[in-house]
Amino acid sequence: MNGPTAEGRKRGAAKRAGNGPAAEGRKLSRSFGWLAFLGTLLVIAGVVGLIYTGVATLTSMLLFGWLLLIGGLVALAHAIESRGTNYFWLGVVVAALNLAAGVVVIRHPEGTAEALTMFAALLFLTGGVFRLVGSVVVRGPQMGWTLLQGAFGLLLGLLVLFDWPHSSLYVLGVFFSLALLFDGLGLIAIGIGGRRIVSMVSDRLDDRLDDRGGDRGGDRLGGRESGRGAGRGAERLDAPGPATDSPPKAPGDGRK
Repeated sequence: MNGPTAEGRKRGAAKRAGNGPAAEGRKLSRSFGWLAFLGTLLVIAGVVGLIYTGVATLTSMLLFGWLLLIGGLVALAHAIESRGTNYFWLGVVVAALNLAAGVVVIRHPEGTAEALTMFAALLFLTGGVFRLVGSVVVRGPQMGWTLLQGAFGLLLGLLVLFDWPHSSLYVLGVFFSLALLFDGLGLIAIGIGGRRIVSMVSDRLDDRLDDRGGDRGGDRLGGRESGRGAGRGAERLDAPGPATDSPPKAPGDGRK
């Protein structure tokens, strides 16, 4: 009875100390919970951006400008560290371009939004035309889907271009908000699914550890019982036989 009790005490001490699979499962569940919380914040930001598209457009431009500034500073620091090499001046030029573009975007977010909206409209137009022409020329197995994608891109590019520059107030904001919304939904799905998987795995590991502890205790008890039985058998074999009072008779003693 001491074997399984000791094993149970050891498992209980390990769980209380935070070294068991249940503790690791709780840590992973907490991490997945933070992912789900971040996804919820992104979803809320995406919904708000879809409602206030103008604010979302300006916010995306400001974020884009600050990212260019930070990238330019990092590139400049990297160029200074690599001075004396052949890539020094190239790094300086790239850093200067990023810094200049970041300053322009931050100081003129409306003009930057107009320029980027025009660029996006031209991309939609050219992509739609190439998809339509390519699907008609190639005539592959996915011709219908390629035609649909090309027509959608061409129509979207024409709509953005015809409403320009007024379309610059909402086009980039809508794209930015949709990106936040879908990224948030993906993080929520990962967080909830990860927590479920971790809880299932940790429960199964706990059950297996409990089963192994019981099997080890049973093996120890069985070994002790078998050892005791073997000892008793050896004692029986080593015990002397019953003593007799009369000595054995010699052959011929009974003759007359």
